[in-house]
Amino acid sequence: MMMFEELKDTAVLITGATGLIGSRLVLFLDRLNREENRGIRIYACCRSEEKFRSCFSGCDLNNIVPVYGDICTLDIRNCAADHIIHAASTTSSISFVKKPVETIKTAVQGTINLLDQCIGKKLKGFVYLSSLEVYGKFDDAEVRNVAETDYGLTDPLSIRSSYSEGKRLCECMCCSYAAEYGIPVKIARLAQTFGDGVAYDDGRVFAQFARSIIEHENIILKTRGETVRNYCHVSDAVTGIMAVLLSGETGEAYNIANKSTTVSIADMAKLFCQLYPDSGSRVIFDLAEDAARFGYNPVVRLQLDSSKLEALGWHPEKNLEDMIHDLIRSMRKKKNE
Repeated sequence: MMMFEELKDTAVLITGATGLIGSRLVLFLDRLNREENRGIRIYACCRSEEKFRSCFSGCDLNNIVPVYGDICTLDIRNCAADHIIHAASTTSSISFVKKPVETIKTAVQGTINLLDQCIGKKLKGFVYLSSLEVYGKFDDAEVRNVAETDYGLTDPLSIRSSYSEGKRLCECMCCSYAAEYGIPVKIARLAQTFGDGVAYDDGRVFAQFARSIIEHENIILKTRGETVRNYCHVSDAVTGIMAVLLSGETGEAYNIANKSTTVSIADMAKLFCQLYPDSGSRVIFDLAEDAARFGYNPVVRLQLDSSKLEALGWHPEKNLEDMIHDLIRSMRKKKNE
């Protein structure tokens, strides 16, 4: 584990603390406290006390302070935080098309609410968690290697763009608050991230594949699965976020992804079946006439280039097979709880 000595005796505030990445960040900091005696005070911002207790029942709650509220109205003025990681976000693809207004409001109003309360604070660092979806769509027939300065097209009239356009505006707001008010904001652009900690009812494609394996069902694809992208194990994402927080430049964006995990949706589905032959699962194509209503993105072929983050000393440790095995093991455990 990277030591992150700079965090000793500091306070870190995390929004979306019971989500996949937020909860892993809290657990990571708790582990630093227990194993390295870091003395980090953790403000865990979330909406549900029940979910907070479920996520962190095995932690040292003396150092974890719950802060309850919706991100759009959350009050953090009494939290003496040195660092902030803004992880609260809508993440369900179906919500992007079923509740696009709420998707945009959560992103934009929530981020404005947080940044406004940071004006005048002597923060050491602030990281906004963004997404590969800010890059939009490239027309390349081959897989495109995408650095932080590359941008494709996003259709603002597509309802599905509620998520990507919201993220783009939030990135611009972060840089604007940094320039105008001196808030030390950095941006982490995450590839799709999974591994341990994914909820059993998660609607994202990797969780759907995992459920099919666990329940001995076929994997049903509603598209040809031609989209190609790379991924990141949640534990590698956590260390990447921390590297951006502590070593990144204010106003800069950093891709967090594992270059070795580039794969199409169809081939990833087949890999799940190959790794778990006892499930009896096969990949079946049942093409939908209107795939957009499921919240699926247009076909893209890209891999995030993480060279800029790697120059800060970060390197991913887990490959795609590790991610799948950890995902299946974790979701099986959650199913039986």
